[in-house]
Amino acid sequence: MERRLDNRADIRDFLARRRAQLTPEQVGLPTSGRRRVPGLRREEVAVLAGVSTEWYTRLEKGHISGVSEDVLDAVARTLQLSEDERTYLFDLAKAAHPSPATRRRRKPVDVPPRVQWLLDSMTLSAAFVSNSRLDIVAANALARALFAPLFDSHTTGGHHRANFARYYFLDDASHDFVDDWDRAANTTVALLRAEAGRYPGDKALRELVGELSTVSTEFRTRWAAHNVRIHHGGIKRFHHPDAGPLELTYQPLDLPMSAHEAHSLTIYTAQPGTPDEERLTLLASWTATPSDTIKPCP
Repeated sequence: MERRLDNRADIRDFLARRRAQLTPEQVGLPTSGRRRVPGLRREEVAVLAGVSTEWYTRLEKGHISGVSEDVLDAVARTLQLSEDERTYLFDLAKAAHPSPATRRRRKPVDVPPRVQWLLDSMTLSAAFVSNSRLDIVAANALARALFAPLFDSHTTGGHHRANFARYYFLDDASHDFVDDWDRAANTTVALLRAEAGRYPGDKALRELVGELSTVSTEFRTRWAAHNVRIHHGGIKRFHHPDAGPLELTYQPLDLPMSAHEAHSLTIYTAQPGTPDEERLTLLASWTATPSDTIKPCP
């Protein structure tokens, strides 16, 4: 008999939190009298989404079985979900009824040599490949130099692989390295939460979340907020121990390497003609020694 994944708690928590964040004014409803709880009532969401109160109540309790895409769309519009949040809701629905492909165990894959060659060819950009758990699985020389505090962190040595989530939440030195630590931490948790919705059966991801939830109050609080993020990119500022202050743009790109594991290629660059470009170029020159042999991260 097929065993279905029980993600009702995630569905319940996500929908209830999003409902609580909306006010009647935001959805065009009149306000009258005091409310016992913040946000919209369940019956108000049901009316706006065009479903019965009993049906929406059942959905918010995590029973997503048999829900059509049209109804999920209506609920997403009513709750004013962002594109990432809408994708997350649909991922939760798919995970509740996994296909044979999504039920397969996700196995680590080796980084092909061609990917490392690609990274090494980017001499003026810091580039690395990460998996869905935010482990860095391959990097070029400049990325290793840029993220030296991460690679040198005690959180990396114990697990034999640099991981952004462990670094931000288990190494206090990360507060000094990243200019806006709160933003970086929020984004990190939101990315992990979105991945957990897509692949809730990922054992390694569950173990990472469990480890961080147990040890870090900062992580636990952010995880409970149930914020999600899928598409990201922009500007980050660092206080590099050698190069000084750096403002860099970054852009992650999907990197298909396996049907059962998600990877991303992230590239950090500096705006041309700025002091940041000069500092990044200087950092690159320090890494460009003839004896360098760049290998994939273990």
